[in-house]
Amino acid sequence: MSSGFLRNRLYREAMKTRHNIQLFFGLLFLFLTVTIGTLKAEENKINVTEIIAEHLADSYEWHITKWGDKEISIHLPIIVKSRTSGWHVFSSSQVSHGATYKGFHIPHEGSHAGKLTEHNSTGEEVRPAIDISLTKNAVGLIMNCLLLLLIILPLARWYKRGEQQAPKGFKGAVELLITYVLDEIIKPCVGEEYRKYATFLLTVFFFIFISNLMGLMPFFPGGANITGNIAVTMFLALCTFVVVNISGTKEYWKEILWPDVPSWLKVPLPIMPLIELFGVFTKPFALMIRLFANIMAGHAVILGLVCVIFISVTMGAAINSGMSVVAVLFGIFMNFLELLVAFIQAYVFTLLSSVFINMARVKHHG
Repeated sequence: MSSGFLRNRLYREAMKTRHNIQLFFGLLFLFLTVTIGTLKAEENKINVTEIIAEHLADSYEWHITKWGDKEISIHLPIIVKSRTSGWHVFSSSQVSHGATYKGFHIPHEGSHAGKLTEHNSTGEEVRPAIDISLTKNAVGLIMNCLLLLLIILPLARWYKRGEQQAPKGFKGAVELLITYVLDEIIKPCVGEEYRKYATFLLTVFFFIFISNLMGLMPFFPGGANITGNIAVTMFLALCTFVVVNISGTKEYWKEILWPDVPSWLKVPLPIMPLIELFGVFTKPFALMIRLFANIMAGHAVILGLVCVIFISVTMGAAINSGMSVVAVLFGIFMNFLELLVAFIQAYVFTLLSSVFINMARVKHHG
C-alpha cells in the first residue's frame, strides 16, 4: 500500500469522524437550546450562559469546591505592572469577591469582566500595562508539561539503558501509543524524511492528548480549559506554521509564488500567487479553530447538561426528576464521548500537521 493512498485514507477517516462529531454536537446544542429556552420562562431561573462562561474562562484563582458557605480555592500570584505605580506582586485573594487592592480589582461585568483592571489618571477603567500573572490556564499548562515529561522521560531512560526486552506496564502502554502514532500517522503522512519531524509531531500529539484528558477531570489538578483556550491552540498552530514553511523546498515556494498555471493568472494581476499565499495562512488557521472549537463545544455541552438539573427545579418534582435523569445520562455519555474526542483531536491535529509538512517537501518534477 503506497504512503499516498494510506495518507489519503487516514485523512478521509479523520474527516468523517470529525463531521459525525460536529453533527452530534449540533443536534445536542439544538436540544439544549430548546430546553433551556423553555425553562428560562420560569421566574426563578439561573443564568446558564454566565455559569458556562465562568467555568470555561481563565481566572486568577483555582476553584476547588464549596464547603457550606466557604469557597475553597487556590489563590494564584498576580504579577502586574501598573500604568501609574510600577510593578506589583500579590495574591489573588486580595482582589477576590470584588475587593480592591492597591487600585486593582476584577470586575464581574463589562468588557474587562474577569480580568484585572485599574483606573488611569482620567478615572477610566483600563487593563494594566503588563499582566504576567499565573492564571489557572497558565498553571494548568505548566502542570500538563511536567506530566508529559514524567510520562515520556522514564521510557526514554529505559531505552537509554539498552534493555533487550520490551517495556511492560505503563511504560509498555506509552511505547505502544508512540509506536502507533509514529507508524500510522507520521511515517505514511510525512514520508521518507519522517524522522526529522517525529520529535515535534509526537510532542504535539501527546501535549494535546494530555491537555484534553486533564481538561475533562472535574477536580484539581484537572479542569483547566487548556486546549479550549484559543491562545494555546493559536500557538500550537503557529509552531506547525513555522515548521512547515521553514521545511518548504524551492519547488514548494515556486508553486506558491509562481505556480504552473496560464500566464494570464499570474500577470499583470497575480491572482493565483495570491490564492496560494492565502492558503499558506489558512492551513494553520484551520488547525487553530478546529481544536479550539471542538474542545470548547464539548465542555460547554457537559456544563449545559448539568445546569438543566438546577433550572428545572422550579418546574416541580416530577419534571425535575425526569430532567435530572436525562441530564445525568447525557452527561455520562458526553464524558465518555469526550474521552474519544480527546484522542481524535490530538490525532487530527498531528495528522494534518504531518500532511502539511509533506506538502511542503515537494521534490522537483524532472
